[in-house]
Amino acid sequence: MGLTVNIYYTGIGENAKKFVTEMETSGLADKIRAQDGNERYEYFLSYKDPQTVLLIDQWQDQAVLDRHHASEMMRQIAKLREKYDLHMQVKRYILDRSDAKDADYIRK
Repeated sequence: MGLTVNIYYTGIGENAKKFVTEMETSGLADKIRAQDGNERYEYFLSYKDPQTVLLIDQWQDQAVLDRHHASEMMRQIAKLREKYDLHMQVKRYILDRSDAKDADYIRK
């Protein structure tokens, strides 16, 4: 059972974008992507709200996500959130990996 966590980071001015830039340039985002059980770690900019960035964070299961939350990387992320005074909205989804009929509607 996979998990997807959508985290919406919002800050003043360019703070959310600066946070993402530091996550990427410091190598911290790549370290998270390299963790066992991480399936996706990707940031997106909001067209509608330029002060918000979306992180799609996908994990194999709750156990690997719990290990990530207990890691030193998580403490580093928390420091960066404070540095850029970011506020968060979090939405969690359990992935259904069954063979749904959705493929009939997807144009590749």
